[in-house]
Amino acid sequence: MNKAKRPGRTKQTPKGISKKEVHDVEEMSSPRTPVIYEVVRRLGEDEMNRPITSLWWSGVAAGLSISFSLLAQAVLQAHLPDTPWRPLVSSFGYCVGFLMVVLGNQQLFTESTITAVLPLFKNTSWKNIGRMARLWAIVLAANFTGTFFAAMFCTFTPAIPAELLHGMQDISRVLLGLSWWDMAFQGVSSGFLIAAMVWMIPSAETAKFAVITLMTYLIAIGGFTHIVAGSVEANMLVLAGDWEWWRMLGQFFVPVLLGNMVGGTALFALISYAQVMEEI
Repeated sequence: MNKAKRPGRTKQTPKGISKKEVHDVEEMSSPRTPVIYEVVRRLGEDEMNRPITSLWWSGVAAGLSISFSLLAQAVLQAHLPDTPWRPLVSSFGYCVGFLMVVLGNQQLFTESTITAVLPLFKNTSWKNIGRMARLWAIVLAANFTGTFFAAMFCTFTPAIPAELLHGMQDISRVLLGLSWWDMAFQGVSSGFLIAAMVWMIPSAETAKFAVITLMTYLIAIGGFTHIVAGSVEANMLVLAGDWEWWRMLGQFFVPVLLGNMVGGTALFALISYAQVMEEI
């Protein structure tokens, strides 16, 4: 006598697993690496196709938003006792600006060091090189403009209490003790971490908040340099008289920019492409 087949089972279904459970497995599985690559690549394509005006104002908004990282750090530092563990807690403030930028879909230069490069790796052409350079130039200029106006606003208006302003300046003065090579190599680390964050977000789903917080918190406690968040601090130092403009550009802007580009593009983006180039 033939035994009745259990409902929901097929020859293609693994033994002991129903059709519904197969569907649940597919829902719970992380996307394959080529899928993540394609999501990030298409994001880069969309960014490079955006109008100049949209890129500009999105970049300015990102520069303004990321200034809240420095402000939040100063707020936490002002309310914590002067102990060896205080930086471990106050560094969480650094995440605030990045959460505003990333969750708000604002244009951040260091995110584009991977998103704009993956389309170029897939189709290397002068047209794509030009599109990437256009995106980078507009977003970087817009980010820096936003951070400059944020620094001006904090320094020359009564919007920020004097105690917090001094706290922001004190945090910024850490940059004064870094050499050119310190700036550059620490920029490589932060560029890699931001690119890793962008790569992880498509599979993070509801954990985006945690991913952004973790990656940017590591940048803060590691003392790594970031071209956009750090330019708020650099502009604060210039406006406070601690740095001249030319020294800020040569001592901070150039090495950190190069470091972030190497970390996000030459290291992470290249490795990300290499692991899927035979599958796409």
